[in-house]
Amino acid sequence: MTLVAFNSPPGKGSYLTVRAARGAVRRAAPARWQGRILTGAGLALLPWLGYLAGTLPPAEAAAWVALDALEAAALLAAGHRLLRGDTRHRAPAAAAAALLLADACIDLATAAPGQELATAIAMAVGAELPLAALCAALAVRPTPEH
Repeated sequence: MTLVAFNSPPGKGSYLTVRAARGAVRRAAPARWQGRILTGAGLALLPWLGYLAGTLPPAEAAAWVALDALEAAALLAAGHRLLRGDTRHRAPAAAAAALLLADACIDLATAAPGQELATAIAMAVGAELPLAALCAALAVRPTPEH
């Protein structure tokens, strides 16, 4: 590392410039906790996929497992990139926001009145919509310049 620092010309191609271009720069505290939240939510969806597959009728299970698997993949990608300080977190965050919003809307539209609707409202208000809002905010916020 020392040899690279002494032998590289300043500016283009220097060690720090290359590290910054690869996203290996130190992350701010908000990016770390946001990355942890998204990664944790993505990981929490994995056992949920098994539950859905085992409890829903096959036709419904295929649709819900596919939707939630896409959500998990987008959340894990965005969270992992945030934790690494990679500035390419916006696309998976935007995808996760759209998928979470769609999931909440479909849950509310298809829920039967009573306990099922109350559960759908609780999931939307307590998890899906706040997570979608965080993802949307991450998708649109400007990337800090290195």
